Amino acid sequence: MTQIALLAPAAVSAAALAGAGVMARARQRATRRAAAAEERLARCEEHARTTEAGLAHSLHLSEEHGRAVGARLARSEADAQDARDRIRALLAEIGHLAEHRLPAAAMALTHPTAPVPALLEPGRVGEDAELALKAVLDASAAAVLGERDRVDAAARATMRGATSKIQTLLYQVQSLVQQLQHENDDPRLLEVDFRNEVALRRIQTVAVLCEAWPGLARTDSPLAEVVAGALSRVPGYPRIKVANHLREPRLAVVARAAEPLAVAVAELLANATAYSHPDTEVPVTLQQGGRGALVVIDDSGIGMDEDQLRRARRLLAGPPKVLLTELGNPPKAGFAVAGGLARQYGFTCHIEPSPYGGMRTIIRIPAALVTVVDSEQTLSILAPQPVRAGTAAGPATVPGAVPGAPVLAAVPGPDTDGLPSRRRRRPQHQQPVTDDVPEPPAGRTPEEAAARWHALQQGTGSGRAAVAGTAPTPVPNEGADQ
Repeated sequence: MTQIALLAPAAVSAAALAGAGVMARARQRATRRAAAAEERLARCEEHARTTEAGLAHSLHLSEEHGRAVGARLARSEADAQDARDRIRALLAEIGHLAEHRLPAAAMALTHPTAPVPALLEPGRVGEDAELALKAVLDASAAAVLGERDRVDAAARATMRGATSKIQTLLYQVQSLVQQLQHENDDPRLLEVDFRNEVALRRIQTVAVLCEAWPGLARTDSPLAEVVAGALSRVPGYPRIKVANHLREPRLAVVARAAEPLAVAVAELLANATAYSHPDTEVPVTLQQGGRGALVVIDDSGIGMDEDQLRRARRLLAGPPKVLLTELGNPPKAGFAVAGGLARQYGFTCHIEPSPYGGMRTIIRIPAALVTVVDSEQTLSILAPQPVRAGTAAGPATVPGAVPGAPVLAAVPGPDTDGLPSRRRRRPQHQQPVTDDVPEPPAGRTPEEAAARWHALQQGTGSGRAAVAGTAPTPVPNEGADQ
């Protein structure tokens, strides 16, 4: 028992020591585990902090990207809206081009002062679109010009053909009237002849306007006779008063320019008489300068405003191309015809306000177009005589002619080479008396009147016989039916 009692404390002590060792080892393991856990926790915290920083950076990048995407989206929406605005502006410009700009551009082709509207909003549709719109406008104008020229050329060709036929018929009527004048003593034939002459002038004007030949050939013709011949083609001839101030009575126009000059003078005289009061006179002055001659036509009409004067001067200057559509409706072709002939044959025409209150037209005939006919050529008694001191100038009268009726110059005769000019006589009560042409006697027997009428017919026939050898036929195949 005693040993058991002794061994018990020892066993308890050993057990206590063993338990203390176990506890110490357990504490060590626990301490190591705690340290390892703390280390793992620190690593986790570090990893968490790293992850949080990465998430924060990623979030920041995402926010920046989102803002960039939003900005791009806003820009895209703005660009889309701008594109829609440009499309609307372009459609508006296209409509404006079709409705306003193209018609105005076509109008400006014939009326240079007509304005052409600009773009509705310059710079709004872009440079490329503006260039495209301008190209459309230019191409349309070129197409209109080409079509206009084609139509005008076709109209001129048609009119040339018609005028050549009408001229032929009127010349035939003229020959028939000549025969009737030889067979009858009816003064009304002179009126028929005059009206036929006016019709010839009008159809000749159309022919010249359509770039055809004037239709008559002359020899060198005295300037006074050319002007008197032009006067005989104008309906208002009794109002025209010609003053001949030529120093050389036989000053003449060369053959190639005589008839064109007569046509131009006739057209300008017709304008002067048509646009002035029927009770007023139309003074015409022939002057001889140092280099050539002048024909000055005055009227006391209504005059012209600035636009009309500019247009008249442009036409009288002889532009290379005058469209038929430029001449109005009905056409007013006088200035265009005179200017075209002046440009083609070398004389010039100018218009300005007249001291008589209307307009003054000046035809300048250069030295290259004037000559002096020889003394063997007989001058027409109907041409205005040169002004002398103490005398009045005016066209001569034909004894025995019917007052107010047109007459034809009877000289030169068939034995000369001169070309007679057709002249009209004014009413006798309006004719000034000159020293060279005595006034016809108041009383006249029927026999004397018949003799004078026969003499006039003989002179007319001889003059026309002289023309017969030089007057050409119309140009063949020009404007003729195919």
